[in-house]
Amino acid sequence: MDKKQALTAFSALSQPTRLDVFRLLVKAGAEGMSAGDIGDALNVRQNTMSANLSILAQSGLIRNERHGRSIRYFAEMDGMRGLLAFLMEDCCGGRPELCQPLLNEIACPC
Repeated sequence: MDKKQALTAFSALSQPTRLDVFRLLVKAGAEGMSAGDIGDALNVRQNTMSANLSILAQSGLIRNERHGRSIRYFAEMDGMRGLLAFLMEDCCGGRPELCQPLLNEIACPC
């Protein structure tokens, strides 16, 4: 991920509803969620949710798939990994052992 992509992702996450959506989709995992279910879970109106989902999709942090007549949204794990890798690119001045506690904390136990 380059600096421009990272800034786009950070901009998308800098709004409270979008951050909540992203975290909710990370929690939902491979099942994803419909826009209606996301809106219900976060108590956000459909038109507002649609705009927020669009911004997150453009940032590369979420993706959507059509399932029949509905659309499901998923956290884009490659986008999240790219953002984390960008942040940690020059981590610890060449001493990876200093980064290990952070890596252990963010590693998915699943």
